[in-house]
Amino acid sequence: MDLNYSPEEQAFQLEVREFLNSKYPKEVQEKVAKGIALKKDDYVRWQKTLNDKGWVAPGWPVEYGGTGWTPMQKYIFEEECGAANCLRLVAFGLVMLGPVLLEFGNEEQKQKYLPDILKSDIWWAQGYSEPNAGSDLASLQTKAEKQGDYYIINGSKTWATHGHYADKMFALVRTSQEDRKQKGISFLLLDMNDPGVTVDPIVTVDGMHVVNQVFLDNVKVPVENLVGKEGEGWTIAKYLLQHERTNIAQVPRSKAQVKRVKAIASQEMYNDKPLIEDVQFRLKIAEVEVELMALEMTSRRVLSKLSAGEPPGSASSLLKVKGTEVQQAITALLMEAVGYYGFPYVKETMTDGWQGDPIGHEEAVMLAPHYFDWRKTSIYGGSNEIQKNIMAKAVLGL
Repeated sequence: MDLNYSPEEQAFQLEVREFLNSKYPKEVQEKVAKGIALKKDDYVRWQKTLNDKGWVAPGWPVEYGGTGWTPMQKYIFEEECGAANCLRLVAFGLVMLGPVLLEFGNEEQKQKYLPDILKSDIWWAQGYSEPNAGSDLASLQTKAEKQGDYYIINGSKTWATHGHYADKMFALVRTSQEDRKQKGISFLLLDMNDPGVTVDPIVTVDGMHVVNQVFLDNVKVPVENLVGKEGEGWTIAKYLLQHERTNIAQVPRSKAQVKRVKAIASQEMYNDKPLIEDVQFRLKIAEVEVELMALEMTSRRVLSKLSAGEPPGSASSLLKVKGTEVQQAITALLMEAVGYYGFPYVKETMTDGWQGDPIGHEEAVMLAPHYFDWRKTSIYGGSNEIQKNIMAKAVLGL
């Protein structure tokens, strides 16, 4: 694959850059740059702007609202968004459920749900993990019993990101008991406002409420909300997770964070002399940059496969593992760069911004919560340990 931009691609890059400069809200850009918690309205506002432009779903077919971009155009768009500190659009509808409906849903389901996903009029939560079924997802026990024209669901789901905002949930449920635990699982769509649905907050170590546990007590779901065939849920789940894991890599945003490391380490504020002058620290940065460059090339290859209509396959596991390892390495370097200035933790800095002294400690105080928050990236989407097993079987044949 040619890594140099053609004249047409350079023109597209300029178009994207100008669009972001004129249409991306400056106050949201500042929030992202400083690490201040985003609100639902921030996500909705930006997604509607992109949807009006026709740029919100690069991976979708044109007839359902996709862009028709080439792999390089998609990469350029992500690269420019990362450089501009654009917020990451909520993936549950656009990157997870959307591709599932396009692949497994019937035409009625596509027409009913896809337009609202594009416009961010309906927010979706993911109902996969359970208290006793996380990395071993096939052990899930939430049951859906078919009674006439409805499924009656009982059980619970955990780590439901933005579940307190969501209007609907796509969930894996057990519709039958089979000889293998991967069998008998189905993929259902349910309304979060239905009787019997209870959302309890889970406050994570950074002090924020982003994830939730969702209890399902005799929740009635129409049979037409079944996606695919009954018992086909495990196949659909694997398809969805490939798209989720590919999205986790976030190469452009990691590149922006490496620049941030260098900028902070070049200041004298946090150390007797700029840490960037330390040879060992520069070596650590170089190691991350080498890993990031290799990850970028792999990501481009996977993007080419997706554009050709091929699933990412086991490469999605590789992107997920290396992407999250790089992300965690970068946050560790950021914490090392600010030293003990990163120790204080004031929850309000995550919601309102730093209100203390104006001499530059704001960035340091904001880093500790993000350092702890990014510890979970190697767990969600399927833990890295499980991904290594997948790669061992699919690639090495072990």
